[in-house]
Amino acid sequence: MTIEFCVDSYLGALAAKSHGVKRIELCSALSVGGLSPSIGLVIKCAEIKEVETHVMIRPVEGNFVYDNDIFEAMLQEIICLKNTSAKGVVFGCLNKEGEIHIEQNKILIEKAKTLGLETTFHRAFDQTNNPTIALKKLIALGFDRVLTSGTKKNAQDGSEIISKLVHQAKGQIQIMAGCGVNENNVEQIAQTGVDAIHFTIHKKQKQMNEMGVKNTIDEKKIKNILKQFNS
Repeated sequence: MTIEFCVDSYLGALAAKSHGVKRIELCSALSVGGLSPSIGLVIKCAEIKEVETHVMIRPVEGNFVYDNDIFEAMLQEIICLKNTSAKGVVFGCLNKEGEIHIEQNKILIEKAKTLGLETTFHRAFDQTNNPTIALKKLIALGFDRVLTSGTKKNAQDGSEIISKLVHQAKGQIQIMAGCGVNENNVEQIAQTGVDAIHFTIHKKQKQMNEMGVKNTIDEKKIKNILKQFNS
């Protein structure tokens, strides 16, 4: 079982290293589901050779239907990773009908692959109309993995659908479960047969001013989840 930390800071990447976790999804703005991090933060986190850095490619919050200008920004963000040590990119484009946008995803995958980057389709998957059909399309496009809560509000509620997706995938694409993972449900989620578990390792500090809330590392959550796999 692969464990992936969702982080928004260099401290989060260091936490992955200290706990022996081999992969992070690096984002900004976790409160809105994650947006693209700064290139400087990518470079810094990717310097940690023991941990794979997979970078969120999502310039704007809201839905996952992107016009040509935002799509071009996504493409440029991937190109900017050329001279970093990032391992992969995380993105997902849908059309107005709530289906996988074949053309946009194909272009982004092809660019990522030319740079030697792995590709993860994020939880835009959970907004699709039919997860079975959506998974077939992701496999055909050549995505390395998909992050999903089983189309439900959290991975625990979606565990039955996640199990069906694992069966459907048959190893053609990695299925990674995420959203609402904690020490009380991670065992149930793992029993779906997923290849990986994804969870956020941060907790919010009390807001001190109008400039926003700073996240800190939730060591207790990390230890309580990881011990489920080490016992």
